Amino acid sequence: MKQEEAWKDTQTEQQQKALKSISPYRIVIPALLGLAGVFYMLWRNFDPEEFKRIQWTSHVFFWIGMGAIAVLIRDFSYAMRLRALTNGELSWWKCIEVVIIWEFSSAVSPSAVGGSAVAFFILSQEKLSVARTVTIVTYTIVLDASFKLITMPILYAVFGPSILRPGAKTFADLGEWGYLAVSFYIFIIVYCSVFAYGIFFGPHQMKKLLGWLTNNRLLQRFHERAIKLGEDLVTASQGLKEQSWKIHMQAIVGTSLAWIFRFLLISCLVMAFTPDLPLTFKFQAELYARGQTLFFILMFSPTPGGAGIIELTFNGFLTDYVQSNTHATVISTVWRLMSYYLYLMLGALVVPNWIRKVFEGKREQ
Repeated sequence: MKQEEAWKDTQTEQQQKALKSISPYRIVIPALLGLAGVFYMLWRNFDPEEFKRIQWTSHVFFWIGMGAIAVLIRDFSYAMRLRALTNGELSWWKCIEVVIIWEFSSAVSPSAVGGSAVAFFILSQEKLSVARTVTIVTYTIVLDASFKLITMPILYAVFGPSILRPGAKTFADLGEWGYLAVSFYIFIIVYCSVFAYGIFFGPHQMKKLLGWLTNNRLLQRFHERAIKLGEDLVTASQGLKEQSWKIHMQAIVGTSLAWIFRFLLISCLVMAFTPDLPLTFKFQAELYARGQTLFFILMFSPTPGGAGIIELTFNGFLTDYVQSNTHATVISTVWRLMSYYLYLMLGALVVPNWIRKVFEGKREQ
């Protein structure tokens, strides 16, 4: 009862913040940043002669089509995970709608922040209990972080430093990129460990630890949020104990497929505009590794959805897979259209209708 009352006491403030963060008007800044990055790359790298060499053949459209299928599978996988964790309380269409809003909130928020904070508000409006909402969001944070923690060392062990910087043969060749990647990886380990330990092993101990760590002058301003996080971990731990192993398997499979096909979109577009690349499993796996590493580095971008920064960094990451900087700019532009601007447009269409239905439902109550 106490948690329900606390939730209601803070609902108005959270609602205002969440509504502001998913407002369709917020597409302006990320869209302008992204377009600025594209125009800069076109101004710097565009070569009319190289552009003429791009042959818009059936091969190009086939691989763009494969990329579109990858996007659909990714969103379906997220919806499958959400439907599993809600025990079927949300319909397939409702799960897809929530996924679109979730992706939209990620697109208009700094990459380092992401859309998880908004997810609490979104799911709470779908008539899910407080406990179920907390469990879903907390568990998905652990699943997403765990995928990165497990796969990145494997990819590095198999393909070496070249996945972080083209041509690198040793860690020393990576320079600042190497230290940056290690710093990010350590951060994710700490981040994931807090949530994983809290929901699987010792939720009450983690709650006490978080409270103790922030009960000082330096971190006092984070104390209330730390206590709230501790309470959420306890709630999520209790909720996960009630789930069957089938639910966990569906959530793990959905998470893995969603992330894999997110990165395979990049591979499909590189294949589309560079027809001479081999289709061997080894080569395709290495190309996939490069795409995942690119996303891993840029997930900490301070700009909304990484807008502007991703466009500028893309060329350098794939310089040894494309024929020219012009080709790379075309690929990055198509990629962002299918993975970023798509959700800005879908969100601008879906979010207003969703907000209208939410408030109409409240008035009917």
